[in-house]
Amino acid sequence: MPRIRQADVEEVKTRTNIADIVGERVALKSAGVGSLKGLCPFHDEKSPSFHVRPQVGYYHCFGCGASGDVYSFLREIDHVSFTEAVERLAGRIGYALHYEDGGAAPETSGRSRLYAANSAAGDFFRAQLLSPEAESARRFLGERGFDAGAAAHFGVGYAPRGWDGMLKALTAQGFSRDELSAAGLVSTGQRGVYDRFRGRVVWPIRDVTGQTIGFGARRLYDDDQGPKYLNTPETPIYKKAQVLYGLDLAKRDIARGDPRRVVVVEGYTDVMACHLAGVTTAIATCGTAFGAEHIKVLRRVMGDDSAAGEVVFTFDGDEAGQKAALRAFSEDSRFTAQTFVAVAPEGLDPCDLRLQRGDAAVRGLMDAKVPMFEFAIDRKLAGYDLSTVEGQVGALRAAAPIVAEIRDELLRPGYERVLARRLGMDPTAVHQQVQRAPRGGAPQPHRAHATPAPSAPGAGEPEAPTRVRLADLPRTAEVALERDALMGMLQYGHRVDAALLSRALAEPFRHPALEAVRESVASVADRTRVGWATDAADAVREPFRSLAGELLMMPFPARDEEGAVASAADLCRRLILRSIEREKNELLGAVQRVPAESDGGRALRMRLRDLDIERLRFVES
Repeated sequence: MPRIRQADVEEVKTRTNIADIVGERVALKSAGVGSLKGLCPFHDEKSPSFHVRPQVGYYHCFGCGASGDVYSFLREIDHVSFTEAVERLAGRIGYALHYEDGGAAPETSGRSRLYAANSAAGDFFRAQLLSPEAESARRFLGERGFDAGAAAHFGVGYAPRGWDGMLKALTAQGFSRDELSAAGLVSTGQRGVYDRFRGRVVWPIRDVTGQTIGFGARRLYDDDQGPKYLNTPETPIYKKAQVLYGLDLAKRDIARGDPRRVVVVEGYTDVMACHLAGVTTAIATCGTAFGAEHIKVLRRVMGDDSAAGEVVFTFDGDEAGQKAALRAFSEDSRFTAQTFVAVAPEGLDPCDLRLQRGDAAVRGLMDAKVPMFEFAIDRKLAGYDLSTVEGQVGALRAAAPIVAEIRDELLRPGYERVLARRLGMDPTAVHQQVQRAPRGGAPQPHRAHATPAPSAPGAGEPEAPTRVRLADLPRTAEVALERDALMGMLQYGHRVDAALLSRALAEPFRHPALEAVRESVASVADRTRVGWATDAADAVREPFRSLAGELLMMPFPARDEEGAVASAADLCRRLILRSIEREKNELLGAVQRVPAESDGGRALRMRLRDLDIERLRFVES
């Protein structure tokens, strides 16, 4: 298989801003000079420990240790090969790749073909919406307040009623039946392979980057014996527990909001109605209940590292909608953001609310929101006659576990008082019942930054070396100098005088972990080349590679970039002066042991003189 030329690999990486790629999955904010931070997409955490340095094209998580360049990020997050990662970024910037030995670009395969198949299917469905047969689909949309512009904005299409119209169209474009089956676009029955979606309105489901990964389809015809809504099955690129419809459109306004707010609705038309009414942060799940994986996705987009954000659930007011809200409540403690429930008057969903009362009513729904815990408590109390002692006691027993699940020590007493007021009971009695109430599970301490304990090695296997981190280094002046100097070299070495940097790197460091990093930095021939620092960090031997990543990503203490460059140069001079002083002290000891008039004595004194001259040069520079 032809390989992409290395020069092209480097060129694509140089032209790609890693912050743009990471920022499509993670909300990033400033973390000091040249550094951005957000919630790690590779492990669950509540406080951001994931840092990105666009200038050096590198990311590092101080919690789990994940690190690398833009290619490794795509490979880890999207599970693509190295070649696919390069080709995807090259396509993004319009760069024509060249392959070794003059070979042509290899035919894309795997996940890339699934993305391409879904994209082609989306084009097919959108085109079919304009056909005469799609009159029922256009009428369906129109009756719900969606015109042609709205359909185009959300990419809505129509799947024709025929047996294999889409199958024929996509095989004519070069897609195989196996690829279409793997993408969830066709099914196989007794009569052979046929279109999965037929005679339905179709919504493309996109990931957070905007790539189509599947579809949701709504039944239109009475003779359709299938479910009312039919979604793409699980595929290598479509995992319904992690997919949120509309997030690709909502993410920008979510990140810009003050407060950052996400509105969770129940269906595709509800998302459309909310966005068209001005609630542009609305999203929905795709054929599954809102769960823990959805929360992880949302928290990364929100940058949810404080209580300032809001997540508003807008469920139908019927019994099923209330149960959905209570299911979401069971996940509430996983959010750092405040969570609310908004139920429209008369139990209308956002789409019907917009039709009957207009856009302003949909926007006003946000003003009617109530805290999630309060909503859950009220739903529990609704089944009891609170005018009787027996009803009050039964309601207390039913609602107390909800309050007991509140892990925030400041919130729980407040909701105990809320419950006491609802019941008309003594707050002390309510507190005692909450203390005795069963919990779904004792809260575990948050260990987002803890290093997982390695599993025990098998018989005869050596233990894997524990990765060394900055926090493990001794707190001495010598180590601090070496640590800070390496930070400056890795982050700003390309702007430090080359001779000064090389001279500083010529002397071994005293701490073994920092020495391993120094060796790798010193081995780089061209430290002005874009990406040299990431290569140096990746080349550090284990178990010190993660330490190199931290040094590359740690916020460098400086007001601005010019100050950082000056500080890095000063640290290099301090290393050189330390080396000179050390050699000078050794020579002074040797001078006392060698006759002054001997050749050795004269050579020692000449070297001492040279060191004094060199020292003066670096002191005055």
